[in-house]
Amino acid sequence: MKTKLLIFILLSISAVFSQTPTAVDIVDRVTNVMSPENTYSKGTQTIITSSGKERVFEFESWSAGKGESSLTRYTKPAAIRGQAFLMLNNADDIWSYFPRTKRVRKLASHAKKQKMQGSDFTYEDMGGGDVFQTKFTPTLLGEETRDGDLVWQVELIGIPDLEPPYPKIILWVRQSDYFPVTLDYFNESGYNTKSLVLSDIEMIENYPTAMTMVMTDNKERSSTTMRNLEITYAWEPPKGFFSERNLKK
Repeated sequence: MKTKLLIFILLSISAVFSQTPTAVDIVDRVTNVMSPENTYSKGTQTIITSSGKERVFEFESWSAGKGESSLTRYTKPAAIRGQAFLMLNNADDIWSYFPRTKRVRKLASHAKKQKMQGSDFTYEDMGGGDVFQTKFTPTLLGEETRDGDLVWQVELIGIPDLEPPYPKIILWVRQSDYFPVTLDYFNESGYNTKSLVLSDIEMIENYPTAMTMVMTDNKERSSTTMRNLEITYAWEPPKGFFSERNLKK
């Protein structure tokens, strides 16, 4: 009888521990949740500079191949209407188009780390792909409750030889749907340079989707809020859509 009881207890303990996924499992699920095959959206971008000045833009955005290819075109204000950016190979290749000059220009490879349209998001931040899976080593640090949700805290340490976008990132991931609600970015000195908070999460066509995203630059004391006004994952890219030629339309 005691032997059966001991076996039952051991099996119960094993079942409890097996319910907690590994850090690799969590990152795999996060990548899947954050990478729909195709996306079309309309949104606003509000930049608040370190001096308190506010700049508001409206834009349309398209992506395909789980973020491998993307195109963003600004529609407001009138001063930048038609300005567009094309990113291929997960932002390794970037082209810009400025209506005033009517010329397409390919940006240097290091430009992916620059701010996009003066915002707190870099071009690299806006790219997609499996970067969390391939360029970082994940560790599960624990779990806690945030805004009523149980979340896992996952540390991502960049693999230097693979040129990760940041030396370290800490994710807070909802256990209910593997959607990240906060990302903290760190530099080589261990300083939390930027923080991204995703909120107003809705289920859109079977994908949890943050309707509001706020990136804060903790050094510059500036912030950028991105809001989705319209979004669908049912969009299909026409042939040749992600091209230099299409930037000018």
